Amino acid sequence: MADGKDDPAVFTSASLPSDPRLLATVTNAYLGTRVYRDILHVNGVYNGAVGDTHRADIPSPLNVRMTVPGAESLAETFTLNTRTGTFSHVLQSTDYTATHQIYAHHSLVHLMAFSITIQRSAHTTQPITVQLRTPFVPKSRDLDLNQGPDFQGAHYVYGKTLVPEVEGGPRPTVHMLWTPVPQDLTLRGEERERSWEFLTAVAESEEEVKRSYSKGLALIAVGSLHSSHAHAWTMLWRGCCIDLDGPLPLRQALYGCLYYLLSAIPPRGNLGFLFHGISPGGLSNGTQGEDYWGHIFWDQDTWMFPNILLFYPEAARAVLEYRIRMLEGALRNAQEQGYKGAKFPWESAATGREVCPEEIYGAQEIHVTGDVLMAFEQYYCTTQDQKLFREDGGWELVGAVAQYWCSRMVWSEEEQCYHIKGVMPPDEYHYRVDNSAYTNAVAQRSLNFAADVARDFLIPVPEEWVDCAKKVKVPFDAEKKYHPEYDGYSPGEPVKQADVVLLGFPLMHPMSSEVRRNDLEMYEPVTEMDGPAMTWSMFAVGWLELKEVQRAQSQLNKCFSNITEPFKIWVENSDGSGAVNFLTGMGGFLQAVLFGYTGFRITKTSLRFNPAFPDDINKLKVTGVSYFGNKLKFTITKEEIRIKVTESPRDPPASPLEAVLEESGQQFPLCEG
Repeated sequence: MADGKDDPAVFTSASLPSDPRLLATVTNAYLGTRVYRDILHVNGVYNGAVGDTHRADIPSPLNVRMTVPGAESLAETFTLNTRTGTFSHVLQSTDYTATHQIYAHHSLVHLMAFSITIQRSAHTTQPITVQLRTPFVPKSRDLDLNQGPDFQGAHYVYGKTLVPEVEGGPRPTVHMLWTPVPQDLTLRGEERERSWEFLTAVAESEEEVKRSYSKGLALIAVGSLHSSHAHAWTMLWRGCCIDLDGPLPLRQALYGCLYYLLSAIPPRGNLGFLFHGISPGGLSNGTQGEDYWGHIFWDQDTWMFPNILLFYPEAARAVLEYRIRMLEGALRNAQEQGYKGAKFPWESAATGREVCPEEIYGAQEIHVTGDVLMAFEQYYCTTQDQKLFREDGGWELVGAVAQYWCSRMVWSEEEQCYHIKGVMPPDEYHYRVDNSAYTNAVAQRSLNFAADVARDFLIPVPEEWVDCAKKVKVPFDAEKKYHPEYDGYSPGEPVKQADVVLLGFPLMHPMSSEVRRNDLEMYEPVTEMDGPAMTWSMFAVGWLELKEVQRAQSQLNKCFSNITEPFKIWVENSDGSGAVNFLTGMGGFLQAVLFGYTGFRITKTSLRFNPAFPDDINKLKVTGVSYFGNKLKFTITKEEIRIKVTESPRDPPASPLEAVLEESGQQFPLCEG
């Protein structure tokens, strides 16, 4: 298949994938769909009670196919341009070119749009007609839709979701306006070129949907609807990019991963809506029975969040604000299981209550609570945003998580340490185990962070937090010098996915290089080859840490079997099963480059870096790294590292930065420019 003439950010093909799940997605932080799909989804709008809750299906007026009846020898291409966040379908003959463009407006998040452009190329004067096939019917199995009066030429429907997540919970109303789509469009004989634009506006109030639709019409009137969207994407890419002088497939994979992840994050500035987090398959997926029904997991906090944080702390904050709003549900979850504090659900939707359809995960896969807090810690260390913690609910969440972990631990007289019993580790092949190494280590990290924040805010640190953090058991085999996955784990037992290897990164649990190597060597051969796509990225990071670059690359190369053509959509498992548009796998892959090749580590006092990358990469450029309000550009080759401060806010002034060589202690002040 064509590769966009070697532009790593443009994916072009002469045909569509046979599996419609693998079609490109067009989404923003509020609205999303797959191209040529009959439904779209709205961020945070779910229908169904508890384990049945799923993203509400909204009929999509964008599901339109362009054809030219009776035309012969038409060249056809389908392109996803990640630079402009636009999907296009082009039909070309010797006489004309017809182009169909589809996009979800990045900055005007209540708008999606498509356009049809016919351009005459030869000196003919025949009328040219394209047909538009649309199966659109304004009905939904999840909404009680009513027809309202037309507005500025648009049709209008509105309706509430049918079933709240919990009794008495919210049943949001969705309002939608769309431009009616004719059966065909004709370029008349005297016209050289003409474009037709079609708008869809979706919001949770009549006022907002009408305001958004009117704004879209105003931009169409001055010819700048698409250009304003493309400009928003240009600014997004300007603020963050990972590029390297290396193999084209790797560069394409990086652009693809960044495009799909950036599509899901809130735009800069005032959102005007409450952001409800990022599910494993994003807004393009999540209907009933698909992609975990659009629920939010640790996938967001552990796998996607670090990449978002390093480039766009504002968007990272919106992710954390979602968790803060879900705190009341998390408090209820802990209480119902007989514990204190806050237990975040394994699967979260609109209320923070557990919505996992299978009880075992909600009851036992409790590491998610620590994963949520680790995202708060990384944010705190890179931004020093004390307002989130002091005024906006962050401290209440931190304290409630610490309280939960203390209440979940039991003292072992025999071993003279605290145990956490009856859990499922990230490796879901095992359940009801005691002292999962990962779960206990992330609990310890939660408690240490809570104590650090308390000290920073001059709040007395509860003795219990310090005691539990110091004395919680993290299983370690002193003879074999490795971490058993849990009490009673036997070397060689199969493992579903990355688990103990996560102790090294992202947990940065203290251990020697020898132990780090032993953990990697112990678990690499027994980890499920076809398991979830994020696994091998973490083995790659581990080997890069140990400077075993070729071994790291062989792990990272396994990820390519999860990337589908032609639009670089990830599948959860390499056999094609599981979630699609698997942002979790993309997040892991990005971390392998962003934290693996560069060696970036977020610590309490610094952003450390220690690069290592394979022979076929000559240069790595990471643009837009955010640290303490500054924006940095790193250019790394095998010979040198250049760091440039590209932005340094004046009001309030950002903290001055310096680069320090760890071995010699030599300091290099970093000033803007």
